[in-house]
Amino acid sequence: MVQDTLPPPEAAAPAARAAVSLASEAWIYRPAQALAGASAGPLAGLRFAVKDNIDVGAWPTTAACPAFAYTAAAHASVVQTLLDAGASLHGKTNLDQFACGLNGTRSPYGAVPNAINPLYVSGGSSSGSAYVVATGQVDFALGTDTAGSGRVPAGLNNIVGLKPSRGLISARGVVPAAQAVDCVSIFATTVAGAARVLAAAIGHDAADPYSRTLDLAGTPFGPRFAFGVPAQPEFFGDAAARAAFGDALAQLIDMGGEAVPLDFAPFSTIAEMLYGSALVAQRYEAIRGFFDAHEDQVMEPVRGIIAAGRGYSAADLVAAQTKLAALAQQAQALWAGMDFLVVPTAPTHHTIARMRADPVVLNRQLGAYTNFVNLLDYAALSVPASLRADGLPFGITLIGRCGSDWQLAELGQRFHHATGLPQGATGLPLPAMQAIPGLDHTPSLSQPFRSPA
Repeated sequence: MVQDTLPPPEAAAPAARAAVSLASEAWIYRPAQALAGASAGPLAGLRFAVKDNIDVGAWPTTAACPAFAYTAAAHASVVQTLLDAGASLHGKTNLDQFACGLNGTRSPYGAVPNAINPLYVSGGSSSGSAYVVATGQVDFALGTDTAGSGRVPAGLNNIVGLKPSRGLISARGVVPAAQAVDCVSIFATTVAGAARVLAAAIGHDAADPYSRTLDLAGTPFGPRFAFGVPAQPEFFGDAAARAAFGDALAQLIDMGGEAVPLDFAPFSTIAEMLYGSALVAQRYEAIRGFFDAHEDQVMEPVRGIIAAGRGYSAADLVAAQTKLAALAQQAQALWAGMDFLVVPTAPTHHTIARMRADPVVLNRQLGAYTNFVNLLDYAALSVPASLRADGLPFGITLIGRCGSDWQLAELGQRFHHATGLPQGATGLPLPAMQAIPGLDHTPSLSQPFRSPA
C-alpha cells in the first residue's frame, strides 16, 4: 500500500489483523514517489528505507507515537550521507514505540508480522525495517540498536543485521532511546550488501556528541580462530533453537574454528542492568519533556519501562555505572582466549499472540544475548544460520571488540554463504561473495566449506 499521509493507528490492534502478512503494517510513511539520491555514487541504484525514529526532511517522524509526531526540518546525518552516495529513499518503517522492545508488537500502527511465518513476531524494535528487506521491497534499511533492535529482527527474518561499533555512524537526527549506547544499524539480505552501506555511511560528525573516529582492524581473522560460546546456553525450552545453534557451531568448527566455552555470567548480569538498574534512566531522559507532559499517550508496556527511569537518583546512576565498569573488567578477561563471541541472535521465537499475552517476560527472553553488547562497546553482526525444523529462521550473532567490524563481516559472509539459505523471504539464492571493504587482505572467496546437512 502506498501511503503519502500518516495512516491512522489501530484502536486495539486485534490479533486477527496481526496474523495477516500485509506490507502496509511494515510502513508508517511511504510517499508516492521515492526521494531520489545522487545520480552517481557507491550506492547508486539501491533502494532503502529508514526506521521512523530517524529524521527525513519534510517527512513526519513519529517514533510510533502519534502524539509525539513532528515534521522533520532536515535529514538525519546518515540519511543525507546515503542519499549523497546515490541510494533512493522509499519510506519510513514501523517500530516498537520509542524503540523500546525487541518483538515488533508495540506499535499503534500494528504488529509487524514475521516475513517467513506471519503468526510469529518479527522481532523489534526495528521490525518494519527488517520486514521490508526480508520481503525484497528495498535493498537495505536502517534500524537503530540499543538493546539488540538491529540484530533480533535480522535473526528472526533470515536476513543480515550489522550493528557497527558505536559512533561509526552519526546518530544526529535520530530520536534517542539511550543516547550514550545507541547505534544506527543496517539490514540487508547479504553481509557484503550491509558492509557496502556501512562503508558509505561511516564518518565523524562533530554535531553528534557520541560520534568518533575509530581505527578498524584491517586484517581478517586467520584460517584458525577461537570463538567463545556460552558454556550453558539458555533456549527457554526451545529444542529447535538449541539444535539449530549446535549445527551453527559445527559449521564454524568446519571453517577452522575452535569453540571455547565461557562462564557467561558477567555478560548476563550486564544484560539485566540495561532495564533492571538506574541505567534505565537513559530511556526516560531521552524523551523526558514529552513524557512528563503526555505520559498517557505512551502505550504499555513502553510507558512503564520509561516511567521506571524517574525513580532513580544521580547517585543511583553513578553506582550502576561503577558496577557496569567492574563487570566490564570481568568480561574483558574472557577475551584472552578467543577472537570473537558467538551467540544465538535470539534464543527462541514466539507467536504474536503469546507475546501479547506475556509482553514483558517474553520480550526479555529475546534480549538474552543482545542487551550487553552496546554497554560493553562491542561490534556485532547477526547472520542467518538455518531454517529450523519447524521452518522458522534461526540466526547467530558474531560479537567482536570495538573496531572489529570488517573482520566480523569477512567471517560472517563466509559462514552465511556456506548455509545455502535464500535471501530473506524472497526465495532468491545468495549471490557470489564479494570482497569486504576496509580489509588489507581477503582470503579466497571460493574456499569450500561443509554444506549444512
